[in-house]
Amino acid sequence: MKIYLVGGAVRDRLLGLPVDERDWLVVGATEQEMLDAGYRRADADFPVFLHPETGEEYALARTETKIAGGYKGFTVDACSTITLEQDLARRDLTINALVEDESGQLIDHYQGQRDLDARQLRHITPAFVEDPVRILRIARFAAHLGSLGFEVAPETQALMAQMVQSGELQNLKPERIWKEMRKALLEPQPWQFFEVLLQCGALALLIPELTATTKSSTPFGSLRKITELSNTLAVRFTAALYPAAKTVDSITTFCNRLRADKACCDLLEMVIHLESSFAGAVDAKAEALLIFLEKSKAQQQPERFQDLLLACEVLWPDLAKMAIPRLKHALIAINDITAKELISEGYQGSELGAALRQQRIKAIEQRVMSNSHD
Repeated sequence: MKIYLVGGAVRDRLLGLPVDERDWLVVGATEQEMLDAGYRRADADFPVFLHPETGEEYALARTETKIAGGYKGFTVDACSTITLEQDLARRDLTINALVEDESGQLIDHYQGQRDLDARQLRHITPAFVEDPVRILRIARFAAHLGSLGFEVAPETQALMAQMVQSGELQNLKPERIWKEMRKALLEPQPWQFFEVLLQCGALALLIPELTATTKSSTPFGSLRKITELSNTLAVRFTAALYPAAKTVDSITTFCNRLRADKACCDLLEMVIHLESSFAGAVDAKAEALLIFLEKSKAQQQPERFQDLLLACEVLWPDLAKMAIPRLKHALIAINDITAKELISEGYQGSELGAALRQQRIKAIEQRVMSNSHD
């Protein structure tokens, strides 16, 4: 039995990036031997095990043979005679097929070091076309490594376009697409994910509404801007998908189709619904500012309100210069108003609510108007 450190941990160490997790490859062992050694099975479909102490993943060397459509249409052979080189050949990119042996010696069967130096995302063998998820993974790696100058190799780009034309993407489940998109949105250059999909034709199939909005000279410009301001998933999602969401009849249906997280869908929907009110906040009266704060639940969910303002800032920068300060001052004003004093004066029920509302409007008038004259 031989054990190798494989994939991302080796790649990122060579690039000088932090290594968040380590994956191991086991050559010359059987599943029963792994179980007898105390490893726990981690996957029902693949021979992957968890170390009894560290919890890290140890996968048996295996080959995969395509027998049906989709990313699960494979038969797996994980017998103990599978070699290191055979296992590495089934992987997606040369830079992900780098391994280190137990002494720390680098093993590079597929010129991954060459492509690290050349900053190329290059497939290993033509078998790349057998798994449609690899298109999404390439796009995600572009988002992950784009800041270091990595680009998709021309021959890999051509192969991805071929996969799109073959119809293989139709076998992808929405949940799997969202899983990769979610990861990509949190990467250093998330717009690269969408640009790579656009270039190979995949975006037109996966999110056609978004493709129709990329005719500008700087597609995904809002996503680029928000990346500098926030690493929050919902904010980045909103900046990326707002142009597409503007074209659909139902934002809820659109988000459900994407299988996006609820927080992402809620923020996107809020931005769409409050767009005209945000524009009006530039010169709105106190009552209109209060209504905006109420609809956005600014007091109940202050963090989401800040996310809303960030999204508005990148989507409508000119309006935001005036609207955001007014909304922030209005929120400070109503936060200072409580029902305690009114209750002590005998207000209750609907009368209490009306009196509280009037006090808040008056407080907004005083604070926002005074600041607007400064």
